Amino acid sequence: MLTNKSEILIPSVKAIKNLLEPILLKLDHIDSVIKRTPLNPKSRKYYRNSDLKNIFGLSSNTIIKYRETGVLPYTKLGEVYLYEVKVIDSILKENSSK
Repeated sequence: MLTNKSEILIPSVKAIKNLLEPILLKLDHIDSVIKRTPLNPKSRKYYRNSDLKNIFGLSSNTIIKYRETGVLPYTKLGEVYLYEVKVIDSILKENSSK
């Protein structure tokens, strides 16, 4: 902050903390809401590789092998592989043992 051309005022640490505190509180609140909100894979239309790893415990090599052999149909968007949730659910249903 300039009061005249030769003087520069530097805010104190306390002043900076007072400015940042409401932002930090809001970020903490957002973080807690995100952590409490369960992921609902059924609300998605597509899975990504990371979803298949986390939800089904598949390794990267297994996902690649399933894609290459046609077990796992996919859509490629740039460098991102997408797997339709409905198709994955159908594959799981077809391969379930009774």
